[in-house]
Amino acid sequence: MGRGIGIVLGALVLAGCASVPAGSPPPDIVMQGERLFPESITSDAGGTIYIGSNPGMIFRAAPGSTTASPWIVPDEANGLATVFGVLADDARGLLWVCSNPRQGEAGAPEIKTFRLSDGALVATYPFNTGEGPAMCNDMTVAANGDVFATETLGGRILKLPDGGSAFTVWATDPEFASADGIAFASDGTLYMNAIQRNNLVRVNKDAAGNFTDATVLTPSQPMGGPDGLRLLSGNRFLQSEGNSGTITLVTIEGDRAAIETIASGIDYASSVTAVNGRAFYPEGKLRFLFGPAAGEDPGPFIVRNVAIPGGQ
Repeated sequence: MGRGIGIVLGALVLAGCASVPAGSPPPDIVMQGERLFPESITSDAGGTIYIGSNPGMIFRAAPGSTTASPWIVPDEANGLATVFGVLADDARGLLWVCSNPRQGEAGAPEIKTFRLSDGALVATYPFNTGEGPAMCNDMTVAANGDVFATETLGGRILKLPDGGSAFTVWATDPEFASADGIAFASDGTLYMNAIQRNNLVRVNKDAAGNFTDATVLTPSQPMGGPDGLRLLSGNRFLQSEGNSGTITLVTIEGDRAAIETIASGIDYASSVTAVNGRAFYPEGKLRFLFGPAAGEDPGPFIVRNVAIPGGQ
């Protein structure tokens, strides 16, 4: 996941749909607005795509659409700030959202849920980390309904038990420093990556579900800022690598991770989601938010896609 915090609100427009010839790859999706710096992407079972943005807007694109339009806009009622992780939860009909304070503003991270059906706010959960700075980055849902979230600045994993009222610290470990993407394998094994450490980690639990220790996996090739992590099936995952500008297919066997690059040349790859056998990923363009190019026109923000080897 990307790092930026700022605020620029774009115009609310309707999503457009493209007519795509049979057998053709899906079209690119253009996000409607300026200086959006998308941070996270997810999709529901029907193929609708949801994208979180630095200004706090959540965008939605229907299957086959060539545009992603603002769907949920920050206001006093929903309290959205800068949006990082977004995660569609089809079982409960919810979109889980990491909301972090904007740059220079006080406050604490929160995780919010919105109805997938109409975007209505359902609940706001405190992100209780104790003292020190904190940043909610991404989330994953266990088979029993518990929700786990990464906290990047303190290197922690927080947990919301199914039916609970707040996220609390579930696990800390030196290997969690710069924790970012997080996902369960089909067998219930929990994995996360660390964007600054360039690590992929297995999060080990005992029979009661308590954290025990962390195992750093051995990758088949170096990783460049591993960020978003999404399960395909079994022990196969999609991963975005922001610093290297790539989307990779990760297959985990024991303590090893086979990593295959499936897309490259991306202007900061912050996240990825799978729809109908293709990996969809936004260009984060963070160089226009930080560094020498900050303030320059980043141009349009586009969600591109590529075929997933072996399918979904």
